[in-house]
Amino acid sequence: MDHTDLYINGAWRKTETRFDVINPATEAVLASVASAEIADADAALDAAEAAMADWAARSPRARSEVLRRAWELMTARLEDFARLITLENGKARADAMGEATYAAEFFRWFAEEAVRADGLLTHAPASGARILVQHKPAGLAVLITPWNYPAAMGTRKIAPALAAGCGVIIKPASETPLTMLALMPLLEEAGVPPGLVNVLPSRRTGALVDHMLHDPRVRVVSFTGSTGVGRKLLKGAADQVLKPAMELGGNAPCIVFEDAEMETAVEGTMLAKMRNLGEACTAANRIYVHADIAEEFTRRLTGRMAALKLGDGSDPDVDVGPLVNAETRDKVAAFVADAVARGARVECGGTTPEGPGFFYPPTVLSNVPETAECVHDEIFGPVAAIQTFTDQEDVIARANATEYGLVAYVFSGDFRRALQVCERLDYGMVGLNRGLVSDPAAPFGGTKQSGLGREGGHEGMLEFMESQYISASW
Repeated sequence: MDHTDLYINGAWRKTETRFDVINPATEAVLASVASAEIADADAALDAAEAAMADWAARSPRARSEVLRRAWELMTARLEDFARLITLENGKARADAMGEATYAAEFFRWFAEEAVRADGLLTHAPASGARILVQHKPAGLAVLITPWNYPAAMGTRKIAPALAAGCGVIIKPASETPLTMLALMPLLEEAGVPPGLVNVLPSRRTGALVDHMLHDPRVRVVSFTGSTGVGRKLLKGAADQVLKPAMELGGNAPCIVFEDAEMETAVEGTMLAKMRNLGEACTAANRIYVHADIAEEFTRRLTGRMAALKLGDGSDPDVDVGPLVNAETRDKVAAFVADAVARGARVECGGTTPEGPGFFYPPTVLSNVPETAECVHDEIFGPVAAIQTFTDQEDVIARANATEYGLVAYVFSGDFRRALQVCERLDYGMVGLNRGLVSDPAAPFGGTKQSGLGREGGHEGMLEFMESQYISASW
């Protein structure tokens, strides 16, 4: 691997403490990566503060051109990034290429949004004063990303922060830091000034992030990960009253009505369930199928799942790679064992293969009871858990009966009814006759304990800006 040290102020910085990154397909060590300490965080904050002063003063068009160049450069190197994503994350080549393309697109989208931080000029009705509103860079941002999308979760935060005029320090997941480190030379080539973006892999995540959140120069914390960790970060952010952007856990329901077009529903469910091997907060976790079509739907979905080829994601013929680590694999296996013990039936898969590698086969469970643990927690793996329903009001209530509210999926041939159901689902996003909702041009985020704020869309840039109101008379 070319880059395994910290990236601070446009330079590579070695550390005495390092940690290993493992290939989840072979369990072999890919690289030894530098582990940041408190002094490294302070150096990154100093660098970001100095670089931001000039960056924020640049015209929106100047910032836009740099982001546009980053998109062009990354698009030309998608194969290289996809290969690295597969090595450290395990996902199959098609998924890795999909992520690399998606990740690059954030640079293009926010290159276009950088010039659209529109303000307001109006006349106060009561006082007669003029109201001027403008959006200004909020300040330094600490970005914390997960292992399931090592490229896209970084660019989804870096691009809007730079478009807004902010400097950033990014803490990638310890399982997958290599992709974000590999992105830094590309940003340099695109024209991002030294110090504006800094990368701090670390095994001391808690102490490192808490230290940065209590530095008065930091004004934004953006985190993607579990709800439990998000709660802790929100408590830390409260001390400095930081602006939080939290994209947290999910427990996505997928509702298939009896009038759904069967092939559309099966294909959409496959995409919602198996994109990224199910290791996504957007993955369909609870699949509710109307009893009238449940048998045929289950048969078709099982056929599709059983046909997927399991193996090392670097093989272009493989559809499903390994899970990211042993803990994730074992948790998935435990969910399946629990569901079966409670009465679920295994339609395909359901058995952990022998190693090496953290593999688990595509699995379909039918007759899953409401008491099964996988109904109430994220599976985060290739397991489709099917339940049935007969009443619309009942399935809406069951779909909403969770603390999470990130995304839901609805399949129906009756567009009027489908929209009515979508509006009653307490989720920040809904896929209607689609198994994919993620799009750089759309506001990604949830309700309830699935998070705060939005990433992507116009809203994504505003998360890194503050509104300033000026009252004037003339």
